[in-house]
Amino acid sequence: MGKSTPFPTRRLVDFVIGGTQKGGTTALDAYLREHPEICMAEKNEAYFSTEHPEISTAGQKEVHFFDNEAYFFNGKPDYSNYQRRFNPEKSHKVLGEATPIYMYWNDSPRRILEYNPKMKFIILLRDPIERAYSHWNMERIRNADSLSFWDAIKNEKDRCREALPLQHRVYSYISRGLYTEQLHRLWTYFPKDRVLCLKSEDLKEGLDETLSRICEFLRVSKFNCVVSKNVHSLPYESSLTEQESDYLRRIFEPDIVQLEKELNWNCSGWLLARRGTL
Repeated sequence: MGKSTPFPTRRLVDFVIGGTQKGGTTALDAYLREHPEICMAEKNEAYFSTEHPEISTAGQKEVHFFDNEAYFFNGKPDYSNYQRRFNPEKSHKVLGEATPIYMYWNDSPRRILEYNPKMKFIILLRDPIERAYSHWNMERIRNADSLSFWDAIKNEKDRCREALPLQHRVYSYISRGLYTEQLHRLWTYFPKDRVLCLKSEDLKEGLDETLSRICEFLRVSKFNCVVSKNVHSLPYESSLTEQESDYLRRIFEPDIVQLEKELNWNCSGWLLARRGTL
């Protein structure tokens, strides 16, 4: 593999919010932008739709460098394409960005290691059943998927084959919620003490404590005062059906049980029967 192209500034990005999509990463990005010692990536203002401003808010924050095959096709990534998204001031102690597909994209952890072996990861994990439905709802709203949720999850494997050997960015409703394999891949390249895993619901139910944990992880001062945010909340046309919920619970249950063991979490709420939710 050839050497990477040099970039102007030697100040490396210190952390990424690497997942999961529809897990609260846009809200967390918004909170961290208000911290005086944290420099988040500049937003891509070109990524805007007057028709779907809520979706634009999420997309603008994302950098999508380490999942962009065009940057790595010859084995010589030009990191200046990445660095130019950051404009740190003297007061900024750490640089970070939020691109939630990184934990799902197979080659991203290795590429990130090659860029900065000391990178830290913040991973927000949401109830995978709710995550899948929220993901599909977003794709429905932006006209990226015309199938019903039931048809989409029943046919996911066949539909995702069109992206092989890569992962499918749109139809991956179930596969993105199988967290343990993604975490194991991440831990292959980075020690566990550099990967902070949090439940998405903690941002809502224990905001101050969660942000304090993140600040301690990043080694910056704690927030003085935080106002709760409701970011990137999209309307639902219909509710998750009992049939859909039961189908997904059978798929996700083994992975959730394994995740509980890996992270010493109690995820029993993710496995509760539900009907007419979301």
